[in-house]
Amino acid sequence: MIRLSREADDVMMPQRVRLQHEAAIQHPNSIIGCQVRREPLESTERYTRWINNLTEEQLLTQVFTSHGPTVIMPTWFCSREWFFHVGKFDEGGKGVPEDLLFFYKHIQKGGGVFRVNRCLLMYRYHPQAATHSVLEGTIWNHRVRFLEDRVLSSWTSFTIWNAGKQGKKLYRSLSPANQKKVTAFCDVDEKKITKGFYTYEESEERPKPRIPVCHFRDAAPPFIICVKLDLTGGAFETNLNTLNLKEGVDYYHFN
Repeated sequence: MIRLSREADDVMMPQRVRLQHEAAIQHPNSIIGCQVRREPLESTERYTRWINNLTEEQLLTQVFTSHGPTVIMPTWFCSREWFFHVGKFDEGGKGVPEDLLFFYKHIQKGGGVFRVNRCLLMYRYHPQAATHSVLEGTIWNHRVRFLEDRVLSSWTSFTIWNAGKQGKKLYRSLSPANQKKVTAFCDVDEKKITKGFYTYEESEERPKPRIPVCHFRDAAPPFIICVKLDLTGGAFETNLNTLNLKEGVDYYHFN
């Protein structure tokens, strides 16, 4: 028995069930997704590129980003047995990111993620969609806890890539134990680098923690990267590639 997800006004391509069913047989403990076409075409272009172009490895390494699940819920296809093994959706009502929480439970139980590399769904954009009723702070807190559980718990130290607003917000959101693992912030902004450190003013510790800020080339991996992808005309991606690091080992995106 197969569980198939689709929003009421999305349009499936005729071969969707067959192709995703074939993939589900090959990957019985995975959520099976597919590529999508947005309607209108120009809506959420950056997000749609991300959905459609993640590599097989990135379907698991990029689960921490603000984009959410690496295969979007309207494309989900999985066995009924696996669905009940993971556990039902959180029916807490409006404001609960039920797809994100289910996806996280799925990963925590050892589930995989697989995408059929065919466009099998026309996915409509609605400004009034239920997704928009979930508070950003709620999603942020779930993402931080998931990152701490899945990655930071096994790291003894790390660098936060971004000495600006998002990097500092992540640092402040971490548990005290994980804050102590942050050896530095890194950036390309000369002003931030010249200042030399970030003082955690809200800390109750005395003296207050002061975390060094350095250029990304002088920073030590592993990194948690708080820079959004596909927004700098390729400049950030080029900088990252110069370091010859391996995603999922030397760094994770939390953008």
